[in-house]
Amino acid sequence: MKTVFSGMRPTGKLHLGHLVGALNNWVKLQDTHCCVYSIADWHALMGEYEHSGGMVSHSVEMAADWLACGIDPRRSIIFVQSDVPQHLELQMILACLTPLGWLERNPTYKEQLREVTTRDLQTYAFLGYPVLQAADILLYKAAAVPIGEDQLPHLELTREIARRFNFIYKKDVFEDCAAILTPVPRLMGLDGRKMSKSYGNTINLSDTPDEIRRKVSGMMTDPGRQRLKDPGHPKACNMFPYYGAFLPAKEIEVCAWCEGALKGCTDCKKTLAEGLIEYLRPIREQREKLLADRGYISAILRDGADRAGAMAAATMKEVRQAVFQA
Repeated sequence: MKTVFSGMRPTGKLHLGHLVGALNNWVKLQDTHCCVYSIADWHALMGEYEHSGGMVSHSVEMAADWLACGIDPRRSIIFVQSDVPQHLELQMILACLTPLGWLERNPTYKEQLREVTTRDLQTYAFLGYPVLQAADILLYKAAAVPIGEDQLPHLELTREIARRFNFIYKKDVFEDCAAILTPVPRLMGLDGRKMSKSYGNTINLSDTPDEIRRKVSGMMTDPGRQRLKDPGHPKACNMFPYYGAFLPAKEIEVCAWCEGALKGCTDCKKTLAEGLIEYLRPIREQREKLLADRGYISAILRDGADRAGAMAAATMKEVRQAVFQA
């Protein structure tokens, strides 16, 4: 089977956005691909270098979330990025041949500098973020990467770096990597903005039933519905996409309630909260069971690092031969 690579930064608790945007797709890919999934702590350090103390515990909890959601360590390689030193070795080689202009034009880099005001991201490492990302993908000769459309520029930069390497050293070490784009429900945060722990507007996979009820009760709803008797507009409501993503059997019924002013937003929130609690219950229970035996999680991560390291070593043998024997 062809290899796919993906990763997440261990910067805090995983939420529903991670579930619908990545994890559900990762689980499905296990049936059709050789999956390599990295807990990207070096990437996290690039932005969280001033607050890195919780990164180890975040990594363990992230692994527990992945396992609880259905990532199978017998079918997928799960590991912590920094446990495979070849990531930084390949990054160094690729950094030597990546033009500075390619990095400065990166739209994500410019957006982050503009929007993130609580951290100083004007660092050498953060500018070179896409080079490490390219190293992550190329190290495992990944044929494809599951991403959202906003990450396509990053993947194209990976392709450009790979082609430049092959051209300079006259060796076809790397091939183009394709994007796996899958439809993702438009799931915004509790306040209608992008779901992000930075905004405090998430429902986390680890939230208790009471926390879910409290959070859902404060969700932003249809701004055009001021009174109970007013007909609602489901497509303008921040809650409605949650039904499509997690309670599809209720979607038609809720739409009828809303448009016919048969029930108010309070009732709709109660229905959604209870539905989310039941949806997340098996994930939360499995997560708690896994975290009760952290030694088991550590063993999975060690085994994953060994398996990933073997793949990485084979690639670096080719890379070194191309670079130092050109």
